[in-house]
Amino acid sequence: MSTTQTSLAEAEAYPMTELRRPRPKDAEASPVEDAPTDVDIARSEPATPFLKLIVAGYSFFCAGVNDGTLGPLIPYIISSFGIGTGEIAIIYGTTFAGWLLAAVTNPIMTAHMTLGQLLGVGAVLQLLAHCLRPWSPLPLFCITFFLQALGMAYQDSHSNTFVSGLKNVPHRWLSFIHACYALGCFIGPLIATAIATSTNTMAIDGWKRVYLVLIGISVVNVAGVVVAFRDSLWSRLNAAPTTTDTVLRQKRNRAAMTDMARLLKSKTLWLISMFYFFELGANFTAGGWVVEFLTTVRGGSLSAIGYVPTGFYGGMLAGRLLLAEPTFRYGEQRMLLVYSVLCIALQLVFWLQPNIVGSAVALSFIGFFTGPFFATGMSVASKLFPRESQPAALGFIFVLAQAGGALFPSITGLIATNAGVAVLQPIVLALFVVGGISWWLVPKVQQRNE
Repeated sequence: MSTTQTSLAEAEAYPMTELRRPRPKDAEASPVEDAPTDVDIARSEPATPFLKLIVAGYSFFCAGVNDGTLGPLIPYIISSFGIGTGEIAIIYGTTFAGWLLAAVTNPIMTAHMTLGQLLGVGAVLQLLAHCLRPWSPLPLFCITFFLQALGMAYQDSHSNTFVSGLKNVPHRWLSFIHACYALGCFIGPLIATAIATSTNTMAIDGWKRVYLVLIGISVVNVAGVVVAFRDSLWSRLNAAPTTTDTVLRQKRNRAAMTDMARLLKSKTLWLISMFYFFELGANFTAGGWVVEFLTTVRGGSLSAIGYVPTGFYGGMLAGRLLLAEPTFRYGEQRMLLVYSVLCIALQLVFWLQPNIVGSAVALSFIGFFTGPFFATGMSVASKLFPRESQPAALGFIFVLAQAGGALFPSITGLIATNAGVAVLQPIVLALFVVGGISWWLVPKVQQRNE
């Protein structure tokens, strides 16, 4: 792919902020429309498309490592802070608050900041969260998950939108970056369990050393954004005088709010969002609470059960790598419905048979069949919304999906305070059922003219 193609793809993915719309020849000149954009500045020194794709994938890898470490660490967090499952729900609650704030602020930030700046803010927020965790008391420890979620929302949602706008089979590039997330989730439990159970870290706070590794990973993330997206990181959306700046900001605010208000009336937007909301809720609830469930309810050994999420996320990684092409070839909407039915059946197997090994195998296959969900759903969504609405629409869907991934584990923790962790199974099953119904109601993709 040429550098010019990448610049155009990036501009198409962010039309409200990075592409100056053509004006009829007889129209009056407008300082707002004529102000140089970051695309004009970026063309003087564009980054290579390959490097941008690698950095976008790495941002998802960082998010995956963060999400993959939490589940195996929950028993250690409970023991270290002397809390119960209800307090663990606070961690997921602050995560939900971060994604919720991102849903509100994303349209405004997109209207005022370039792609590189949005990614940079997200990467720095995630680094800050990891830097605070090894030395945090419980209240600050919970707040770090708010910062982490906010940073992930800004970086990953815009990386996702950028990649979905690329030419040359974007569904493959989407599969790549979401496979990177699954790879991070796969590695996360290995890192967390190995460090938390090692003999030289058996002190009560030894598990916090896991976050020293995540600090190093996040530093590389920040450096990657600075290098790969430097063409838009240091530029401004508008280099005109102050008066024009004010007019431009007001116009962008109105445009962002008007576009978002119109999108929020779209039935399609809500159906796809609900699919992600419930499906990611099922994934994060299963992956986050499975260690506590298998040790408390099934009587498993913590040192061994800590690796069970690795099978789940390993299945997810394999699904994102192996099922991407068959899903695209045989119909994205049809195949995701089939995968939803299979996940429901496997969740019943996990719930109804008491064997720990059988449960771990069923969980791994659930991860495998949920693997294509995210990339395929985003590919379908990119075809259902016009190009100029994609940044707002895909960003909203992405953020609401992650909000579901934070809300339902929190609800599970609160219910488990009184009912026990056994409530995990019916909750996850219900989430898969409702998510599958939401996807079944999504309108069929219509061919549109670009």
